[in-house]
Amino acid sequence: MILPEVRDPRLVTIRRGGTLTDTDHRLLALWAASCAEQVLHLFGAEQPTDARPREAIAAARAWARGELKMMDARAQGGHAMGAARPLSGAPRFAAYAAGQAACVGHVPEHDLGAAAYAIKAAQAADPGNPDATRLERDWQRGHLPEEVRALVLEDQARRNAICWSVFGD
Repeated sequence: MILPEVRDPRLVTIRRGGTLTDTDHRLLALWAASCAEQVLHLFGAEQPTDARPREAIAAARAWARGELKMMDARAQGGHAMGAARPLSGAPRFAAYAAGQAACVGHVPEHDLGAAAYAIKAAQAADPGNPDATRLERDWQRGHLPEEVRALVLEDQARRNAICWSVFGD
């Protein structure tokens, strides 16, 4: 479970009664896609012919550019998560990260799902490295657009416990 019981209105779009602008919503989707892409090779190493996670990341970006309908991007996210289900470890988490990224257009809070699954993929890929979590989290934070940085960091602190505590210091 990566979604909170009580939604933060800053992560609900204006048209749904929140305060999140379309511009910031698109930035969240692009950042989530970058987080997922950072670990996509872990899926590709296990399933080199399965394009579903890569297509989901592309769909997240296409939605952010206004080139794809939200429901089509969301469907691509579901396909990526379908690719994850029979797997375990890093490849599974990497595919889930891609699926979550594609769903940001539907529910902005999936941005942290993409980020958290990417961190879990990095952890699983390097289980002997106590710094794996921090390194991936820091990479993600280094790629946060300035316009949404404070919002994402506050949301990470707020939802850390339901995101496997991967965002804590």
